[in-house]
Amino acid sequence: MRRIRWNTPLVVALSGLGLIALLGIAAPFLWEEEATALSGAARASASAEHWLGTDALGRDVLARTLVATRLTLEMALAATAIASVAGILLGTVVWVSGRRVRELGLRLIDVMICYPALLLAMVIATVLGTGPAASILAIGLGGAPAFARLTANMAASVAQRDFVTQARLLGVPPHRLLARHLLPNISGPLLVLLSVAFANVLVALSGLSFLGVGVQSPDYDWGSLLNSGLESLYTNPAEAIGPVAAITLTGVLAGFVGDGLATALDPHGGDTKARTRRPAPVHPSSLRAPADALLKVDGLVVVLPDGTRLVDGVSFHVAPGEIVGLVGESGSGKSLTAMSVARLLPEGLSAHAAELTLDDLDLAGPEADPRRLATEIGIVYQDPSASFNPALKMGGQLTETLRVHQRAGRAEAYKRAVDALEQVRIENPARVVKQYPHELSGGMRQRAMIAAALLPGPRLIVADEPTTALDVTVQADVLDLLKDINRTHGTSVLLISHDIGVIGTVCHRVVVMYAGRVVEELSAADLRAGRARHPYTKALLAASPRLQDTDTEERVLLATIPGRPPAPADRPAGCAFADRCPVALDGLCATERPDLTDAVACHAVHQEVQPV
Repeated sequence: MRRIRWNTPLVVALSGLGLIALLGIAAPFLWEEEATALSGAARASASAEHWLGTDALGRDVLARTLVATRLTLEMALAATAIASVAGILLGTVVWVSGRRVRELGLRLIDVMICYPALLLAMVIATVLGTGPAASILAIGLGGAPAFARLTANMAASVAQRDFVTQARLLGVPPHRLLARHLLPNISGPLLVLLSVAFANVLVALSGLSFLGVGVQSPDYDWGSLLNSGLESLYTNPAEAIGPVAAITLTGVLAGFVGDGLATALDPHGGDTKARTRRPAPVHPSSLRAPADALLKVDGLVVVLPDGTRLVDGVSFHVAPGEIVGLVGESGSGKSLTAMSVARLLPEGLSAHAAELTLDDLDLAGPEADPRRLATEIGIVYQDPSASFNPALKMGGQLTETLRVHQRAGRAEAYKRAVDALEQVRIENPARVVKQYPHELSGGMRQRAMIAAALLPGPRLIVADEPTTALDVTVQADVLDLLKDINRTHGTSVLLISHDIGVIGTVCHRVVVMYAGRVVEELSAADLRAGRARHPYTKALLAASPRLQDTDTEERVLLATIPGRPPAPADRPAGCAFADRCPVALDGLCATERPDLTDAVACHAVHQEVQPV
């Protein structure tokens, strides 16, 4: 249970509401007789005997206002509970359900929200009749659509984050996904929403009673007392002051409670239907992967729902114990290729391949063993701040895979988590497992992400630009850590980066991608020596800064690559790099797509054309 950080608005508001609740409990025992006793002093003005005067039957208005507190609060709490439970369940369940259920649920919420809550409540109250029970049900159901809409909007942002995607990959069931990952991360805004809803429900219930369709005599709440008081507004205005002050004060205090709790429970500590068209048949690549390759990717295609190819015919392999780098400009398809391997493509995208396997595990089939996916492939995401659930402590998140898929006990799982954090060079790992993600620095979070990927003993780690969001001084440590894991554990690594210098330093072999296609494959030694063959790879090397000895080497200016990669929908039939290439052949490069032959896809290279 997260420790509450008390603040002044929260303390004041809770104290005020606590006093009102105690008053509601005690008032019927203390002032029931005065509230119901009839006298001859009808519509008497405020006096020392009757502070707010009397009503038409001579009953004390102040006593009746105090006694009405219990029924009013009970009705408001019950109606708020109905509205919140129904709305929150509808708004969150749609995001842990399938696409069709989600689309139907969101459309239903859109239709329901079109009708004003009070108008809908009055219709329901008219159908059900008058009385407290009918009022509670009417206001509760009438307020549910607003809860559902706001909850669905908040849940949408959380449901698409990396830690939720990873939980789905681990096979976490929908009810646990809802309780463990969605609701804790929207709890702060929901508390504010609950407080505002309580105040609105209080006003709405009072409105129904004021209009005569709510609480009926002999019962009475603040709304019915207000109706009675307005009849003598010009002769005895004090009669209306009591219920008005009670409604206003309670609503304001409820709002302060929500704001105070949202601050107190903030996990950051106050620091925040389209049909998919099948692509054309996927043909195997002419470059065959070795039989002993761990990961085989052959003819991978990733398409949008409209059929646009984002990744087009990518083929490569990763051998056991090998680090392979995917490099290219932003939009080249590197991350989509990697996420296809991990079966973590964003919703709406689909992947097809002639072969996509991790040893004997088919990664392209409709069904894949979730236990093997979770334990044999480790994921290191690009942004360490989005890698972990901010509402949960590190220990629970690091051990989830071990406890779900490897049936490890709590003590054993935590011990292995501490050992893994120590392996990735985190100081005081026993303390780190008890902390929340926001209490760690960016470098520590990325190290913890690597530890989480390493914990189940994966055969392949997919590192999607693991140093992009880190300080320059931390990047080298993270890269050294990946190399050390590769040497120590023999774990294969698929490293994605836009920095060709990083790729050349860390990897054994390099796959260069451009516009969703592989244009060259070469060893890291050849890359470092400048023995690249494709014009695009040469351009990337020329545009990369490097240290030089000014006494022995001639000063070389950094080159630039003119133009920009084409959008996926606008890629030409021929070579996508032709418009930016210094050795493009007239006619041929623009019209005919080069095959990946002899590890390079370039007409000019195959015809041995030299740059001018």
